[in-house]
Amino acid sequence: MSSHALPVTGDPAVYIIHDNPEWIAPFTDALDRLGVAHVEWLLPETTIDLAAEPPEGLFWSRLSASAHTRTDPHVKEYGRAVLDWLAAAGRRVINGRDVYELEVSKIRQHRELAGQGFDVPRTAAAFGSRALVEAAAGFTPPFITKHNQGGKGLGVRRFDSHAELEAVADEFAPGGTNAPIDGITLIQEYVQPAQPFITRAEFIGGRFHYAVRVDVSGGSFELCPADACEVPGAGAGPNVGEVPQFARRNDVTAATPLIARLETLLSGLGIEIAGIEFIETADGRQVVYDINTNTNYNPSVESAELSAGRQPAVDRIAQYVSDTLAEAAPQSVSPAGPAAR
Repeated sequence: MSSHALPVTGDPAVYIIHDNPEWIAPFTDALDRLGVAHVEWLLPETTIDLAAEPPEGLFWSRLSASAHTRTDPHVKEYGRAVLDWLAAAGRRVINGRDVYELEVSKIRQHRELAGQGFDVPRTAAAFGSRALVEAAAGFTPPFITKHNQGGKGLGVRRFDSHAELEAVADEFAPGGTNAPIDGITLIQEYVQPAQPFITRAEFIGGRFHYAVRVDVSGGSFELCPADACEVPGAGAGPNVGEVPQFARRNDVTAATPLIARLETLLSGLGIEIAGIEFIETADGRQVVYDINTNTNYNPSVESAELSAGRQPAVDRIAQYVSDTLAEAAPQSVSPAGPAAR
């Protein structure tokens, strides 16, 4: 076998397709605890034989919108190729090809949310730096920019005047220090939360798991909950370190009307695992603005869940993946030995 061929195991397993090893360990550890065989398909530097059938098993796409910032600018295209290959063979994929297209396009996310009647921030898409300045002229400051293919706060900046954006617009042009990978920058109204936090609702198997309060009092737009990308002190109040940036929000439950609507949205889009972010404003708006299908979980929140006798998200995901693997290959799956790497 070529050293670049995607690894396979003899027995049906969970194949995790991803581009960032730093985000995978909590999930593989949870699968190990259940004895579920798993194989990592790390892109890039891999090959697929288009004449060959993919292995039997379950495939889980953990491909991200920010992949191009870590390794190869074409990682998303590699991911699309793998997912197309799996779809053609009829393999069961968690968060497959159509979901991936939603992950990598905030325009698609905005249109799906708006089309289902959710309150979304006013948004315009600009194709080029001069067009960005022109689009921003129709927005009352403050407003923000963000990359269409984002994640990790890519391209998210607040501007308090049109002149401020005009002065740095060239940074968004091809070759600029803030150039979006697909050339598309969004201008969006700045939504002021009633309190200095946003909420991230997590869904597993299309069902609500928990909601997390993400403190934004420090002004950061870097809201990735994973330990690998947390910004020290980003959510801190007057005394750095006293206010956790991420904490469970107990008043948001499966019975919360917005949560029920989001479950319906996910079901219609075929999204099985996701984190959806929204802001509650002083005038009563609930503004939904981001769908993360490559969601991560904050270790301090997960540890608190375990201490409280509740099931952490990674363990619930591992159980969901295990159950789905059994459905995909019921005649062959049994508790596994050491997991394939």
